[in-house]
Amino acid sequence: MKKSLLELLVCPVCLPDEIALKAVIDEQQHEDITEGGLTCPMCGAVYPIREGIAFLDPSPQSSGKAASKYETAPVVSSYLWSHYGDILGDPEASSAYAEWARLMNGGGTALDIGSAVGRFSFEMSRTHDFTVGIDNSVAFIRAARELMVRGQKAVALRQEGLLTREVTVVLPETCRTDRVEFIVGDALALPFRSKSFSTLASLNLVDKVPSPLRHLQEVNRTAREKGAQFVLSDPFSWSDEVAREEDWLGGTQSGPYAGRGIDNITALLTGKGRMLLPPWQIARQGHVWWKIRTHANHFEQIRSCFVKAER
Repeated sequence: MKKSLLELLVCPVCLPDEIALKAVIDEQQHEDITEGGLTCPMCGAVYPIREGIAFLDPSPQSSGKAASKYETAPVVSSYLWSHYGDILGDPEASSAYAEWARLMNGGGTALDIGSAVGRFSFEMSRTHDFTVGIDNSVAFIRAARELMVRGQKAVALRQEGLLTREVTVVLPETCRTDRVEFIVGDALALPFRSKSFSTLASLNLVDKVPSPLRHLQEVNRTAREKGAQFVLSDPFSWSDEVAREEDWLGGTQSGPYAGRGIDNITALLTGKGRMLLPPWQIARQGHVWWKIRTHANHFEQIRSCFVKAER
């Protein structure tokens, strides 16, 4: 973990109090902490740093997560293709991450929430002073940091059955790996000081968290009150396996968030209910086609609807 990140970090357990974390450094290479920990002087929580990864997810045993589908090699491989397939020159790949990046103005500090294996964070590193990618999947963050450290990563793409084909993702030289960092954390308890970020992104995430509204409130808390931009893009595939129906921000016929998710989120951003203040202004809306690959003969194409907001 880059030492420069320390000034942004607070204890996620103690939120809404913002308690600065103290670093215990056991090993470091140049300005990177490779082994050590972060401790909270208020609650006593200890967040390990192992092999350069800071584990700031407040949920129990986050540093040794039980395997979910997002921790398995096939899913990591699928996401690596989804993020970097166009860089590999694969004609089946989508251009979603480059399209999302073109929505953003440069400058300041950026936060990529639900960064997965890191493509959007690297895109932001081209134009921003510093970018943080955060995800609760340890496997995703390991893959992103390997790309950050080495500039490349071998990927075993499934062909069919047990057959695979190995390719190597090589980051373009325009991606500034010195301006990016990845940590394990929770989108509902972001371990950052309020008003820290000028650019924030939530890509294909809001329908994957237990409390979508809490996620938006955390985005709002960590965004600057002036000179900020935020892009949210999502297919709005609401599921009661992820969140209770009453907590969805769309997809229902009744209740406070009846109707379409993109419409309700746009209303919240512009001040409805006075939950996300100061209000945002909507700069653009549209959709991006995002694609994920399971094997050589199986792809999913997903329509991800976006809203870009500014204030």
